[in-house]
Amino acid sequence: MKALFGEETRLARLLDVEAALARAQAKVGRIPAAAATEIARRATTKIVTVDRVIALEKETRHDLMAVVMALTEACGEEAGKYVHLGATSNDISDTAMALQLREAIGILDAGLGDLAKALAGLASKHKRTIMLGRTHGQAAVPITFGLKMAVFASETDRQRERLREASKRILVGKMSGAVGTGAAFGPDATKIQAIVMETLGLGTEEAATQVVGRDRHAEFLAVLANAAASLEKFCTEVRNLQRTEIGEVAEAFEEERQVGSSTMAQKENPIVSENVCSLARVVRSFVVPALENVTLWHERDLTNSAAERILIPHACVLLDEMIARTTDVFRNLRVYPDRMRENLDATQGQVMAEAVMIALVGKGLGRQEAHRVVRAAAMKARQKRVHLKDALAADKIVAKLLSAKELDSTLDPARYLGQSPAIVDAVVSRLK
Repeated sequence: MKALFGEETRLARLLDVEAALARAQAKVGRIPAAAATEIARRATTKIVTVDRVIALEKETRHDLMAVVMALTEACGEEAGKYVHLGATSNDISDTAMALQLREAIGILDAGLGDLAKALAGLASKHKRTIMLGRTHGQAAVPITFGLKMAVFASETDRQRERLREASKRILVGKMSGAVGTGAAFGPDATKIQAIVMETLGLGTEEAATQVVGRDRHAEFLAVLANAAASLEKFCTEVRNLQRTEIGEVAEAFEEERQVGSSTMAQKENPIVSENVCSLARVVRSFVVPALENVTLWHERDLTNSAAERILIPHACVLLDEMIARTTDVFRNLRVYPDRMRENLDATQGQVMAEAVMIALVGKGLGRQEAHRVVRAAAMKARQKRVHLKDALAADKIVAKLLSAKELDSTLDPARYLGQSPAIVDAVVSRLK
């Protein structure tokens, strides 16, 4: 991903667009076919070098003009006079950016696919591994660790879907001249633009100013920020479940040499997950300047340029790194089912309160009354520090409606997992 936004690749994509423009103009008869062939042949970084472009930019103080001059120089007098004919800088640079973004999206999509597979693998392996479900940081009802992972896998797949769906609006170029009228391309302007974009495999900005609309780039960064938020969510869960008092999962830790703390020798910290959470804040911070870049004076100004040279490459590089790190966390995650069961049992049956309420309703008691009875029993059990079963058995209404055997069965977490295994199977099957 870093190489994709490096000087060499950026120049290569600019030259790809210049070559496509020359071919398109030759196709409509605007320039000689031989000139287009020569321009396309010379439009390579082996001939038009980064060093030469940098040298020319120091003279011109214009990055795209430096590329044009270097290519013209390389093509010689006959073909060189047709380089960049009719185009404005952003015809080339915005279209080249779309080519870079296409490659970036491909890398991010593949990475998210790997993450989804890692999560689906955990979901399948642990679809019946019982653990506490938690709401508001409190014990709620039992779930399975597999269901938790299926939720993450499904969300990851939605992020892939968003990225793909937005691509048709993001991967767009233009070849319509100074303020979008196409005047410098003559009567075949529309045809030239269509040929260029077809050659490059991009969509076309149907009505452009001097630039491709920055709402497109803003959407791209918003999609990346959304994905970053999901990664932070997943890694925050790892961090929480790795807390000493919970201890249900943990990041991989190299026993021989890895150190958790310079002074607290016992520490095994979730440093990779913390790193992902930290970087997510940076990626999300890029959304506001990207939105501010949408507003340009009249047909364009340059206020977007410096910002997006930072925003787009950094967002792509950081998110790519975050995806790789998150995938590594879940591929190598240490899962502790025994500890999950200990934490479940430590609630002394409190997490089965809903199950008892439902069982009482099944015996004919009204839902609200069943809720009142179970709530009162749960509070007594907490106050007396006894198992919920004991408090329920002492209640006349419960004793009348549920036998001891039925109460035991109702309080069994393994019997109150609902559709968890089926949900996991459905998600894993869809993501194969």
